[in-house]
Amino acid sequence: MEIEVTGAKILFELPFGITITETQVNMWIVMAVIAGLCIWLTHDLKVKPTSKRQIVAEFLVKTAQNFVEGNMGKRFAFFTPYIAALFSLALGCCFVSLLGMYPPTSDLNTTLGWAAITFVLITFYKFKTNGLGGYLKGLTEPIFIMAPMNVIGEFSTPISMAFRMFGNVVSGSIISALVYAALASANSALFGWLPGFLGEWANNYPILQLGLPAVLSLYFDIFSSVLQSFIFCMLTMLYIKSAAEVE
Repeated sequence: MEIEVTGAKILFELPFGITITETQVNMWIVMAVIAGLCIWLTHDLKVKPTSKRQIVAEFLVKTAQNFVEGNMGKRFAFFTPYIAALFSLALGCCFVSLLGMYPPTSDLNTTLGWAAITFVLITFYKFKTNGLGGYLKGLTEPIFIMAPMNVIGEFSTPISMAFRMFGNVVSGSIISALVYAALASANSALFGWLPGFLGEWANNYPILQLGLPAVLSLYFDIFSSVLQSFIFCMLTMLYIKSAAEVE
């Protein structure tokens, strides 16, 4: 049995070498669902909430605001839409695996793209706070000979963020696939010797695959996805806040 757990399939090949992959299609599906949900929740708002839909919308906005302000301070409250969008997008990209779809977070290009945006924001605030001279001076601290290591450290931040989320999502898919395949082999070894109809039925309907794969899916596709999305957003906020501090 062949199980593919990594690598997005190419769905369409367009002229000039342009390709459309599962990652791109599923990402657009997630974004469309999130956009549709936001439009539905914020439709026909009232000054005083009169519907459960508006109450839920206000609760989500307030939660996002408290989350950002609690970690970055009121000075960076304007980052709330970005962090909320990043968290919901990361969560949605992980949750699509529950529907049997390829999760875009299993593609390193996705997490690298998000981490690259964080890197740009970090660098922007370092320049804004310390100036070009202060930024370059910071690369030579505590002693000049450490400059190459500090430069590597600058670029290692987005790379580590990208690989942390990508690695956890892919490892969960690999573990689930290996356990599923192992249970199929164990089922065949335990019940395949049964004569006639019973042996054929045991091979076609592996009862050992019932239960455990579902539990693993709940852990890796739900709990781990929420945790990794939360960690990615937390690191984004903390790195940006730290970059805005005067060195």
